[in-house]
Amino acid sequence: MSASLPLHGKTALVTGVSRRRGIGYAVATKLASLGADVVIHHHRPHDLDLPWGGDDLDAVRAGVREHLTEGARFADVGADLSDAATIPDVIARAVGLTGRLDVLVCNHAKSGDDGSILDMTPERLDAFWDVNARSTLLLTAEFARLRAPHRDEPSRPGDRIVGTGPYAEAQGHVFWMTSGQIHGAMRGEVAYATSKAALAGITPTVAAELLELGIVLNTINPGPVNTGYMDPESTDRSLEDLDAYVASTPFGRVGAPQDPAELIGWLSTAAGSWVVGQVLTTDGGFGL
Repeated sequence: MSASLPLHGKTALVTGVSRRRGIGYAVATKLASLGADVVIHHHRPHDLDLPWGGDDLDAVRAGVREHLTEGARFADVGADLSDAATIPDVIARAVGLTGRLDVLVCNHAKSGDDGSILDMTPERLDAFWDVNARSTLLLTAEFARLRAPHRDEPSRPGDRIVGTGPYAEAQGHVFWMTSGQIHGAMRGEVAYATSKAALAGITPTVAAELLELGIVLNTINPGPVNTGYMDPESTDRSLEDLDAYVASTPFGRVGAPQDPAELIGWLSTAAGSWVVGQVLTTDGGFGL
């Protein structure tokens, strides 16, 4: 492992990589540039239902491949993660690329079709929960089982996971994505904010358990990142006064997908592995 390619020999799975303007794409290309073998997950039908629409998956694949370093491998898998039955196969196919899986980035999310508290129905809440929270927890569980000793009996409340530590280095990295609900109200996005708040809230508990296996979990709040939803021609919300507000901020811009990708890239390396169980905001100061 060289300093310039700190993820050489590591395999990363990034979910929700179906648009070149998305955070998942930026993360996948960043990890590839650091030397990782990369598997991307996508579910284009979700994008086709949104104002910004779907991207050309062949172009997405080609873009990630362009960032791979010499000898690194690439694969992709399509799956609707609202169906829990697909999750073991997604992890298995990622492992199948190289025989190992070292980094899991749960970037996928359901967006759109939300509303205020007055619009909430069991079906709407379940739809966001299933994709954003439940599938993230199940993907993480499958990832953790790759490193967990076999056990004959299920755990009871309060039982600790028994690993084989102490560990000389992190045995894996997991990243979850939360949102702005940790800093303030997200009006009209009750179902989305609920599902993301669950991930932020459970981060310390799951991080402590994963650490018994040497796996490092952190949750990232990328702040306002324009992935197309802030473009006038493809927005799903009011943009009134947005330009004037952004111009008044210290950096004069909202986030770009590369901003959270840089943080995740660093945290995936040995240099960033001492950061554990945190909910980290990378937003250029917007939260202030």
